[in-house]
Amino acid sequence: MRAEARIDLDAIRGNIAAVRARVGSAAVMTVVKSDAYGHGMVPCARAAREAGATWLGTAVVEEALALRAAGDTGRVLTWLWAPGDAFEDAVRADVDISVSGLWAMREVVEAARAAGRTARVHLKADTGLGRNGCMPADWPALVDAGLKAQADGFVEVVGLWSHFACADEPGHPSVPAQLAEFTAMLAHAEGCGVTPEVRHMANSPATLLLPQAHFDLVRVGLVSYGLSPVPEVGGPADFGLRPAMTLAASLAGVKRVPAGQGVSYGHSWIAPRDTTLALVPTGYADGIPRHASNVGPVLVAGRRRTIVGRVAMDQFVVDLGDDDAAAGDEAILFGPGDEGEPTAEDWARAIDTISYEIVTRIGVRVPRVYTGATGAAAAGTASTGTGAP
Repeated sequence: MRAEARIDLDAIRGNIAAVRARVGSAAVMTVVKSDAYGHGMVPCARAAREAGATWLGTAVVEEALALRAAGDTGRVLTWLWAPGDAFEDAVRADVDISVSGLWAMREVVEAARAAGRTARVHLKADTGLGRNGCMPADWPALVDAGLKAQADGFVEVVGLWSHFACADEPGHPSVPAQLAEFTAMLAHAEGCGVTPEVRHMANSPATLLLPQAHFDLVRVGLVSYGLSPVPEVGGPADFGLRPAMTLAASLAGVKRVPAGQGVSYGHSWIAPRDTTLALVPTGYADGIPRHASNVGPVLVAGRRRTIVGRVAMDQFVVDLGDDDAAAGDEAILFGPGDEGEPTAEDWARAIDTISYEIVTRIGVRVPRVYTGATGAAAAGTASTGTGAP
């Protein structure tokens, strides 16, 4: 092993179970975009299904079609579309399609006509995030277009939804404002005759902190993988979650160096004394942030260390002081924290980012190795690769 990301599928099942216990009658969607936040899309999707997630969510259509190719037959919603995307393939594969504007409705109608089957559509409302979604002023026209396409037999409007901007900031004034806007937009659509299967707005932080936002379905991404989207409020254990990824590597070398020895490009760190250096064979090509130079935490030889010198494309160095280690010994970059190793949140704090980025950026050179692969989730797991089909 040079490096590997160990993915605990039992942890993912437990995280979904914790979400289900929290949200009552609301259904659960596990968001598996970006290769399940770096954890491996297909094995994680299967584990989530086993734990009771009745929906999966993807950003782009290629992800949804990969799930279908891997044998998933349940409800899948895809929301990030551009003109000319594979709408027809999505309709043929029975993938639910988010529609934020009239141009997308036109493309869905043409795709349904070509496919010879009805498209399942979710109308997305922009209640204040300012990204995708239909503005309140344009909502009546989009609702009318959806109802006309439904009357013509091309679409079925099965969902109404929106997304929070600041649900991870308790007390932020945008949160009640967005909820009020969504309630008004729901009332308009339903008053015009839309009868959705699901109304949904809650992302991971809203699922944990805003029960009034649960509606019929919650969408959990980061929480599915056992990380807290609101670390200022509580860590994973406070919400009954367990981090699913442990990133480990074998030391590629250990050597004694004299005081004054510079380390890595630019000599941004120079040994202040005689010391022992250990080489970890992962770098920014593997997703280790270059910003972690001189600050990233790593567990080596039973103690937390700090990266010294710049993170390079394929490797970085840690200072062991006078402690012993040998080539082949294990370094743990992050994990659940059970053995004193750093967590993804520790890395996020060290480089002033969020834990989402830490796990999602781990690259394809790092094999995913799965534990807890039982039943359907065992199919498709592998000791190498990303877990995608």
